Amino acid sequence: MEGWLYNLGVTGIRVKLVEEEPTHLVVGHVFKDSPAEGKIRIGDHIVGARGFDFETPHRNGYGMKVFGPQGPIEDFADALDRALQSKKHVLKLKVERDGKRKPVDLKLSKKIDPYAKSFPFDCDRTEEVLEGLYEVLVENQRQNGSFGDQVLDTFAPLALLSSGERKYRKAVERNVRFHAQNTSREDTSGLVNWKYMAAAIVMSEWYLETGDRWVIEELQEVYDFLCTTQYLDLSQVSEKVKESHPDAYPKNASQQHGGWGHNPGFEGYGPIAMITGQGALAFSMMKQCGIEVDETRHRAAYDFLSRGTGSNGYVWYGDSVAGENNWADMGRTGASCIAHLMSPFRGHKKLARQNIAIMSEQPDSFPDTHASPLMGMGYGALGTFGDQKAFKSLMASNRWWFLLSECPDGTFSYQPNRDSNGYGNSSRLLATATTAFILSLPQENLVMTGKRPR
Repeated sequence: MEGWLYNLGVTGIRVKLVEEEPTHLVVGHVFKDSPAEGKIRIGDHIVGARGFDFETPHRNGYGMKVFGPQGPIEDFADALDRALQSKKHVLKLKVERDGKRKPVDLKLSKKIDPYAKSFPFDCDRTEEVLEGLYEVLVENQRQNGSFGDQVLDTFAPLALLSSGERKYRKAVERNVRFHAQNTSREDTSGLVNWKYMAAAIVMSEWYLETGDRWVIEELQEVYDFLCTTQYLDLSQVSEKVKESHPDAYPKNASQQHGGWGHNPGFEGYGPIAMITGQGALAFSMMKQCGIEVDETRHRAAYDFLSRGTGSNGYVWYGDSVAGENNWADMGRTGASCIAHLMSPFRGHKKLARQNIAIMSEQPDSFPDTHASPLMGMGYGALGTFGDQKAFKSLMASNRWWFLLSECPDGTFSYQPNRDSNGYGNSSRLLATATTAFILSLPQENLVMTGKRPR
C-alpha cells in the first residue's frame, strides 16, 4: 500500500491523519475478507463513531506536548473497545464520502472478546491472542533458527520461553543455537553490539531455565567479545571516527566511560544509553549463569547509566542528562531500569524505582521511542514490570495501541511513530513478536520477571 498508515484493529481499515482535517481518519487501505470490505472505500473520511462526531484534533508528532493518541485515533479505539464489549459486536461509524455523510455499520466477529478491565492480567482475551501470536512466531522462524534481526531474535524467543509451554521449547533452542553459531570472540560485522546483547540475554535466560551446559562456553565467548567493545580507554577511539564524527568521541578518559555504542572504536555516535543498559543487564544475567564478570567493567556500565539519568529518573541518549523536567524516549529508561533491577550490587533498586516512576507518570511516549520504537516498547514494558501497579497503569494508558495494532488475521501491526526504523517487510512480525513478549510478562516465566533460576 502507499504510505505508512495507522491500523484500525480487527476492522481491516488503515488510515492516515491529515493536517487539513485534524479530526478525520482518511482511509488509505481496506483488507480483503475483513469487516470493512465492501463497506469502507479508499478515500473515505471516517468522521465519527457511536453516533458522535470526532471533535478532538489529532496532535500527531514527536515531543512531550504531542505524544499520545488524543484525537480521532483515541476516539476510534474507544468505539472499537465498546463495540467488542457489546452483545451485537457492531461498530457504528460516520463516514464522509463524495461530500456526503452516511452511517456505516461494521459487524465484528463474535469470536473476538474484549480485553478485561485488568488487561493484561486475568484476561481471557489476552490468553487467546497470545496463543495465536506464539504460533505465528513458530511458523515464521527461519531454517537457521533466526527470526530475522536482532530485535526479533530478542523478543521472539523470550516470548516463546515466557509462555511456559514445552511445545515451544524446540523453537527457542533453535534460536539459542543460532545465537551461539553467529557469535565469537572476534567479529567485524556492522552494528555488532546489538547482536551480542541479544545473544547474551537470550542465551542466559535459556541456560537459567534449562541448565544446558553447552551454553556456558558460548556465553563466555559473548562475554569476552563484549569486553573488547566496551569503552574504557581513549586508545580505543579510532582515527577514522575523529574525522567522521569529530563531536561524538570523548576528549577525556571519563567521558562516555563504561558504555557501548553501535560498534567498537566509537564508529558512529559512540556509547549510548540504550545499548549500555542492555550491556549492564547482559553482564548481570551472565554472572547468574556462572560467568566470571569483571566487577570494574560491570560497575562502569552502571556508572554510565547513572550519569545519563536525570533527577526525575529519565535516561537521556548518552551519559549526560536532559532537563530535570524533560522526558521522551522511554525505551532506554526501560533498558536501564531492568539492568538496575537485575544488578548484583546494592543500591540499584532505588535507581530502578526512579526509572519506573517516570515511565508510569508519562505513559504516552511508550509506543513512540527513538530508533526502534518496538525495541523501546519491549524494554519499557520489561522495566516497568518491576512494579506491577506501574505496569498495569502503563498498559491501561496504552490499551488503544493493542486494540488498534491487532489485524484481522490475529497478527499485530507496526503503527506510525517518530522513527520509521523497523518498518518494512518484517514490520508485522516485529510488532507480533514484541506484543507477544509484552503480553507474556505477567506469566513470570523469565528470570527477568522474577522466576527463580533452575
